Amino acid sequence: MMPPLGALRVFEAAARLASFSRAADELHVTHAAVSHQIRQLEEWFGRPLFLREKRGVRLAPEAERLAEALSVSFERIAAEAESLKLRTKSEITVACIPSIATRWLIPALGEFLAAHADITVRVVYAMAAQRLRETGCDVLITLGADLSDGVVSDRLFSRINRPVASPRYLEREGRLATAQQIATADLLHDETTAHWQQWFARAGIVPPGAPKGPVFQDFNLLATAAIAGHGVALCPVEVCRREIDNGDLIVLSETSILEEESYFLISKSSRQTAASAFCGWFKQVVDPTSN
Repeated sequence: MMPPLGALRVFEAAARLASFSRAADELHVTHAAVSHQIRQLEEWFGRPLFLREKRGVRLAPEAERLAEALSVSFERIAAEAESLKLRTKSEITVACIPSIATRWLIPALGEFLAAHADITVRVVYAMAAQRLRETGCDVLITLGADLSDGVVSDRLFSRINRPVASPRYLEREGRLATAQQIATADLLHDETTAHWQQWFARAGIVPPGAPKGPVFQDFNLLATAAIAGHGVALCPVEVCRREIDNGDLIVLSETSILEEESYFLISKSSRQTAASAFCGWFKQVVDPTSN
């Protein structure tokens, strides 16, 4: 015959915290309720479980093994309950950097929602080089892999940058067929002019002067400026694949520079069903040949 389960829960907390008052606070009950449950349990066992002293209570030596067994058991119950909760969770939060969110995630999201009507997706901003634990989200799409324990990082896009411009700009300014011609065009910059300097060095030319032109704080602004016809930008062609395929941007040269960090899809290795479904779907969106 088992002793009352509720009383065992109270006993475990009081033993672990070495205090009836702190046990009451943790369990959100009164001190009197804790005392009553402990007395009920002591009557069931026919022996005192705590030694009452002037400065509080102390676990009786003969009750130590019971307290230890209960602590282990309740920890396992809590872990299994959380695991079950995650397995049945139907809401996921995806943190995504804006460049991928606007070009890949949001345009295709309706397809996922239609196939998984039971899953609610919440999309929030992510920063470059963030780690999954920092976001508190189920899935992270950002620059750089997360090498933390218990985390899976799937590579999505490299950062092979090539010069691109819109048809509108080329109609106005004329054909830019060589690196020398590109060097005289209106150049657009992402945070720094250093990328263009690297590209000219890779192309084997010396531009007529230091690269000039507007500098944009992030890639989204840069790509928008290029599509609007303001000049030539160095953009990661894999990320801009859709704009290139539909003709909004034209690649002007195969000469490229490769930035070190790639874009990654990051999730827990023990991810719950909804997150697993999302990750599998998004990898297919980016690369339909992936399994």
